[in-house]
Amino acid sequence: MTMQIADSVSLSSPDAKARAHAAAAQDNLRTEPKAVRIAIITLAILFLSVFVVLPLVVVFAQAFSKGILAYLAALAEPEALAAIRLTLLVAAISVGLNLVFGLVAAWAIAKFEFKGKTFLITLIDLPFSVSPVISGLVFVLLFGAQGYFGGWLRDHDIQILFAVPGIALATTFVTFPFVARALIPLMQEQGTQEEEAAISLGASGLQTFFRVTLPNIKWGVLYGVLLCNARAMGEFGAVSVVSGHIRGETNTMPLLVEILYNEYQFVAAFAIASLLAMLALITLIAKTLLENHLDEGHDDRDD
Repeated sequence: MTMQIADSVSLSSPDAKARAHAAAAQDNLRTEPKAVRIAIITLAILFLSVFVVLPLVVVFAQAFSKGILAYLAALAEPEALAAIRLTLLVAAISVGLNLVFGLVAAWAIAKFEFKGKTFLITLIDLPFSVSPVISGLVFVLLFGAQGYFGGWLRDHDIQILFAVPGIALATTFVTFPFVARALIPLMQEQGTQEEEAAISLGASGLQTFFRVTLPNIKWGVLYGVLLCNARAMGEFGAVSVVSGHIRGETNTMPLLVEILYNEYQFVAAFAIASLLAMLALITLIAKTLLENHLDEGHDDRDD
């Protein structure tokens, strides 16, 4: 009798009802026959294996096809080292600029109401809808010899295209939505209550930002920077248009991979490609960890 009373009390508790409801919902999701579930899972695994796992395996297999010494020798070539240095430099410049822009844009959109907010969000999304090649051509039209500013730049001996500034500009353009897009929904969800409380207690604008806003969005900032950096290092289309393909000077890692492959230097090409593949894997792992931190933050606020 006591056991029956205990069972009835436990079933009537809110937690028990929630667990029972979740179990029922999970059972409803498994209404498909077992054969159908197996077929769907098998299809997903095959798709991922063919389009994700197999290309990565091929890249690393080709890179190490002639041994570790040939792999290291390919990476130690002056052209490869120059491409790696240029890629890191351009990524640092573009990520730094996009970090500043993303913080400012997200702060303005999430914390203030003003005319043209929707238009500003649309402009931020513009690089997602414009081909990178077209983005590069825009900079050619602006800074090329026959472009709008070409004559003035030539008269003042300023080199934009076929140099680091042009590559950095093109990379910054195609990557600037990432930080802003990672922060805008996060800052909108947090609202303005904490900032208003800090200001009402006498904090200045900068104090409020560095002591209240920034700690709350730090994982979102890292998430956006991570995606921005990965795209900057792997960008090909826009950089290909503005770089000029000057060997040892304006070739980034993706451009060098194409050149080496076209010259039948397969080990060297896949060695550089393996570095980009390792970057993608590291980005995927870091992205997963950051998403877990963001989800934990959401759960803490919900509690």
